[in-house]
Amino acid sequence: MAENITIARPYAEAVFRLARDAKALAAWSERLKALAAAAQNADMVEVFSNPSLSSEQRVQVTLAVVGEEKNAEFANFVRALAENERLAVLPQIYELYEQLKSTEEGVKEAVIHSAFPLDDAQLKQLVAHLESHFKSKLTARVEVDPELIGGIKAAVGDEVLDASVRGKLDAMATALKS
Repeated sequence: MAENITIARPYAEAVFRLARDAKALAAWSERLKALAAAAQNADMVEVFSNPSLSSEQRVQVTLAVVGEEKNAEFANFVRALAENERLAVLPQIYELYEQLKSTEEGVKEAVIHSAFPLDDAQLKQLVAHLESHFKSKLTARVEVDPELIGGIKAAVGDEVLDASVRGKLDAMATALKS
């Protein structure tokens, strides 16, 4: 996996620079998302690894699957990947591109540990509160952790906000030992 990330990084950086210069970060994000999804399809994996297909045939099949036959820059990107036998790393290219895009847009990832599943309304309200607390735009990923007993624990980068029952109990235990 680490090798795929290493292989994918220069492609992700190149397509990110291209998208940023064209002021088309969102459009390229959607294109790469479609490519990454296609690359994980079993039929497409077979197409990518089929030695009887030329790289141009792989390009044409890939472009047809994602519906981007008319975009020359996109076709050239897919062609470069096909010619260098890098179509299999499309999911990693997409992942790295999204990280670069988030950094450019000032968006950080929040990992929210919750004792219970959160519905959409609760998550939206919580993210709004966390954005004001961390003074940054956030994308949230929720992980259910019943050991918290209640409340949440949110991590953004190296900052952690622990508003869980387990965290408060641990803090009280530490205070009592002092």
